[in-house]
Amino acid sequence: MNSPSSNITAKTGGEIWVFGDLRSRQLLDSSFQVLAKAAGLAGEIGDRLVLFLLTNGPPEPLTSSQGDACTMDGTVDDEAFARGANEVRYFENDRFETPTPHLCADALSPIIKEKAPRLVLFPLTDFGRELAARVSASAGSGLIADCVELAVGKDGSIVGLCPAWGGKIMSEITFAPGWGTGFATVQPHGAKSRLNTSGKGSVVREIVDTVPTNDSIRRVSTQSARPAEDDLESARTVVVGGAGLGSVENFGKARQLARALAGQVGATRPPVLNHWVAENRLIGQTGKTVRPKLLITIGTSGAVQYTAGITDAGTIVAIDRDPSAPIFQLADIGVVAEVSTFLPLLIARTRQAVMRQLADDACSEGLDTSRKTGFGEKLKILRETQGWSREHLAKITGQTPEFIASVESGDFSPPVAFILRLSQAYQVDPDTFLRDEERSRIRNQRTEAYVKRTGNNAYQSLTSGAENDHLRAFMVTIEPHQDHKPVAYKHEGEEFIFVMEGELEVTLGNKPQVLKKEDSIHFHSNTPHKLKSLSSEITRCLVLLYTI
Repeated sequence: MNSPSSNITAKTGGEIWVFGDLRSRQLLDSSFQVLAKAAGLAGEIGDRLVLFLLTNGPPEPLTSSQGDACTMDGTVDDEAFARGANEVRYFENDRFETPTPHLCADALSPIIKEKAPRLVLFPLTDFGRELAARVSASAGSGLIADCVELAVGKDGSIVGLCPAWGGKIMSEITFAPGWGTGFATVQPHGAKSRLNTSGKGSVVREIVDTVPTNDSIRRVSTQSARPAEDDLESARTVVVGGAGLGSVENFGKARQLARALAGQVGATRPPVLNHWVAENRLIGQTGKTVRPKLLITIGTSGAVQYTAGITDAGTIVAIDRDPSAPIFQLADIGVVAEVSTFLPLLIARTRQAVMRQLADDACSEGLDTSRKTGFGEKLKILRETQGWSREHLAKITGQTPEFIASVESGDFSPPVAFILRLSQAYQVDPDTFLRDEERSRIRNQRTEAYVKRTGNNAYQSLTSGAENDHLRAFMVTIEPHQDHKPVAYKHEGEEFIFVMEGELEVTLGNKPQVLKKEDSIHFHSNTPHKLKSLSSEITRCLVLLYTI
């Protein structure tokens, strides 16, 4: 590490340049965040701040990033000036339409050598890393990699603050004296700046007449990446697991919590090294940067290498058994608890809250049949985060895939019975999220079902006084070769039939099934069904009735 007592003064001018990546709005936002970090440095040392871009023509107008109050509509120039730039400089050539690191480096090297800015900064992306390495090597100058922040030393030197020793410490790295322009790659996240919409500056356009050709490297094809449904970086809710989870089983609980919140799961380095999770889930200095509205971090100590990737999160909730863990200094809400006991409780309560919200949506939207339902959108998100297909959800709720598709598209709001079955599939007891009046209504339905069952002389109750219980048992007797007259009552729940004597035909809908002695069948109670004795002697069945 070089001494921080040296200044970049030899043959350099009072300008700091920041590379603007025009390949996508997301990448350009990274450049703007580096620009915001550089604005404070430029102001402190009195340098001009320049955003430079390689383009084949005027860029498209910008629209603010979805859900991001830190971006704006307008032009590249407008947002650059709002973030503190004094000048926006375009270098134009038709070949920049499809930029590659080697092409941009070959074009930039002579420009930077001629203009000699004090410092050139690149956002810490794959493209930025390679471009910075190529240009700094061509210039024969120093490159500070992976800077979290840039600062001015006591003697006026420019210092890059970089994680070292696995993120346990922050090292101060500067440039050797007399080497001209300095280069650095900078983490884009963590920039704390307000958009100054009244900011003004100058715009310069320069034609780059010749761009060196490298025949050994050529672009074969270009394809825009499709946004992934499980995109960690754009998720509104992220649950991060760390070494403190202790085992792959506990990390699985972090996944369950993420699914319950319809969010994404991330990780620090230890779970990745232990193969508890794929490497593309890594968050931090050498991983991904996330900006969710809600971030729950579990069993993470709070090393700088990790926290560098979460500083832009909205609300941070930290859960750890160590009350002195550094992560609590960053968190908005801290919970000191053993994750193995606390997580199951949190998951259960979260699922209950989700089901309560779905029930409210279904009931309120059922009152207004003229509008499309938002329940379907939430159901789709819930289904996808659980990894369920429509066919699977239909099967476990006793519906058809077409029914699920209609609900998700907002064609109609489903009955409460569907919510109850969904809650069971979601492993939530309906009693834990239903309101008192809803419980009372369902208890009345249970009582009515019990009374009607016991009022039929074919039924003998085996659970006396169980009108309000979920589970009841009956002995059903059917005369030889006779149909059993079904009770004219439908209810939500499940039935289990075990043949103790004789031979029984059970018809579910239009499908008959024959059960012999000691055979059994399990089905949803609201499925139309009837029983018939096929034997020459009395048929007796044990019927277990579970009502929701």
